[in-house]
Amino acid sequence: MTITGKNLIAGEWSGESENGFSAIDAKTNEVLKETFADATTEEIERAVVRANQAFISYSQLSAIKRATFLRTIGEQIIALGDDLVTMACAETGLPEMRIQGERGRTVGQLGLFANLLENGEYQGVFDQADENRQPLPKPDTRLGYLPLGVVGVFAASNFPLAFSTAGGDTASALAAGCPVVMKAHAAHPGTAELVAQAISKAIELCDIDAGVFSLIQGKNYAISSQIVTHPLVKAVGFTGSERVGMILQKQINERAEPIPFYGELGSVNPQFIMAGKLTEDASGIAQNLVASLMMGQGQFCTSPGVWAYVEDENTAEFESSATEAISQTQAGVMLTPAIAATYTSAVEHWQTLSGVELLAQGQSGVEHFGRAALFATDLSTFKTTPALHEEVFGSCALIVRLKNLAEMCEFISLLKGNLTASIHATDSDLDNSRSIATLIAHKVGRLIYNQMPTGVEVCASMNHGGPFPASTDLRTTSVGSEAIKRFQRPICYQNMPNELLPKLLCS
Repeated sequence: MTITGKNLIAGEWSGESENGFSAIDAKTNEVLKETFADATTEEIERAVVRANQAFISYSQLSAIKRATFLRTIGEQIIALGDDLVTMACAETGLPEMRIQGERGRTVGQLGLFANLLENGEYQGVFDQADENRQPLPKPDTRLGYLPLGVVGVFAASNFPLAFSTAGGDTASALAAGCPVVMKAHAAHPGTAELVAQAISKAIELCDIDAGVFSLIQGKNYAISSQIVTHPLVKAVGFTGSERVGMILQKQINERAEPIPFYGELGSVNPQFIMAGKLTEDASGIAQNLVASLMMGQGQFCTSPGVWAYVEDENTAEFESSATEAISQTQAGVMLTPAIAATYTSAVEHWQTLSGVELLAQGQSGVEHFGRAALFATDLSTFKTTPALHEEVFGSCALIVRLKNLAEMCEFISLLKGNLTASIHATDSDLDNSRSIATLIAHKVGRLIYNQMPTGVEVCASMNHGGPFPASTDLRTTSVGSEAIKRFQRPICYQNMPNELLPKLLCS
């Protein structure tokens, strides 16, 4: 496939890349050969206006035709073949198998929404009329759902396929009937363009208005501001840092018409290791936690960043095993040099904190690689040290040593919102686990028992969100069939004839 280095604006490749930007080879830290154009104000305006024009026809497209479109996008992504895998591996440093798996998940997400649309999963609620009801007759009312309009989507750094150009936000928005203006991540612009080519081909094959999708490239921060403040944009999906997310949220709040901002901003995913589990297999659970932490060099949004337990005669074995496992880890490729530098800086800062002990670090390596780190502290220090409450994006974990169950409960009260938490326990721990589960459930979007948090199943029962800063709207999920509801709004039709009702609400 040929990389143009341009923006895709409603079916047309636009922009001059000669003086643009380039991605970095994550492994070698060298500039890749392709250059990409920073989108201009005029190109972004055209993309949003054309998306709004396409909304008229696309929102009225039948569920079956939208399903066909989603499946065709998936087919065209597969048709990109090894070119897509090669490009994504170069731009992110992620291994080939990981990218292949992520490609499968991306296509699977598109297929999930296609299945749901074909099966009429998103039908409305019917309340039939009752003319004999007293003292007043009851009208016929039917609850349906309308797409919101143009959706701005921001690609994630750590998932170049599944949370990016044709990822979950795009798939659910298109499934809902909303056109998408996608802001590609500057770390993997080539991967973004290849996937955009696949979407463009699907639009052509399905004879859909080309305005339904545009790809915006660029490193200029003004691009993001223009998208989220544009009056024709009706919702935004974002995966990224809390700092940037809060800037965008503030800009959205200052709009004349505030709109939904679905941001995923950070999570430490606490792990609670109960006494029975430590007695049963302290070494095994320690090694499993390290293995989970090291997935993707700790650059998963569900990476286990904080481990808590009540100290007893088995915790020394746990810490010894975890320390040994961390010490044997190899320094690994991080997604970008900037992410690597931020991670290293955070680890170095933690080493200066009073009451925080560095237990182990992984083996040193190339300067721009990430080196795993394991720290430990007590409740008093955790309580008074705000830096320990923040996510360190990378393979860094913090053990919080607690004296009793009451301290574990107090520790939970100090936590911010998270995507996940896990309780590792045996049957002998069930009473204490019940107390922990009751408390931690109010801090997370997904509560896990005796499994690691890394990995998200794409299915109807999945919830990928949680209280702030895990997400900016704790009532929603960005993964699974419920994700479509972020980009729809309810509408009640009262006493309407079938001729004026949406097909799914007809008698």
